[in-house]
Amino acid sequence: MSIYSITPFTLLDFPNKSACVFWYAGCNMRCLYCYNPEIVLGKGVVTFPEAISFLESRKGLLDAVVFSGGECLIHKNSIEQIRAVKAMGFLVKVDTNGSKPKVLKKLAEDKIIDYVAIDFKSPKEKLTAITKRNFYAEFIASLKVLTDFKIPFEVRTTYHSDLLNESDIKTMITVLETNNYTGNFYIQYFRNNTETLEKLNYSSKNLTAETLATKEIKVVFR
Repeated sequence: MSIYSITPFTLLDFPNKSACVFWYAGCNMRCLYCYNPEIVLGKGVVTFPEAISFLESRKGLLDAVVFSGGECLIHKNSIEQIRAVKAMGFLVKVDTNGSKPKVLKKLAEDKIIDYVAIDFKSPKEKLTAITKRNFYAEFIASLKVLTDFKIPFEVRTTYHSDLLNESDIKTMITVLETNNYTGNFYIQYFRNNTETLEKLNYSSKNLTAETLATKEIKVVFR
């Protein structure tokens, strides 16, 4: 059992589609600001047959299924499970930290994903401090997979003012441009007074989209 829980309905997680979310337990990162410590540190309680049974009851009611977490792509059966959901006629979105480019490439080659949200955690030099891991090379490789296969995707970053600054964001935008990304760069302000993996100080909202946006990349705050 790898699924921690299922959100039965959302209009927010897949652009312009009704969806449900499969939350996969476990993660190969330990981001200080993580909002889902119970999922990252928890264990799955929903079997995949139970998840499929749920989807059978939602045919004609939902457009899509979002595979999220935690990190859904660390599970050994993720490709087979995504393939099974796609075969049911649902669109598939994957939320990923970009640490599994080989898995992502297989999904792209088999044409069983329709949309991806990939987290850009930080510039290379800050990655270990923020995530307690260093998957920077893997993130860049995942970015290349998405651009090479022309899969619709978005890039997003959680911003905490103690962890990142405007210069860091500009560096990250340059990295995206260098790797041929064009489109929206979503910056999610850290939600203060929320339980997270590590206790953090108050984070201020001190960025301005106009000073960050470039010709190819638009900065959007969430």
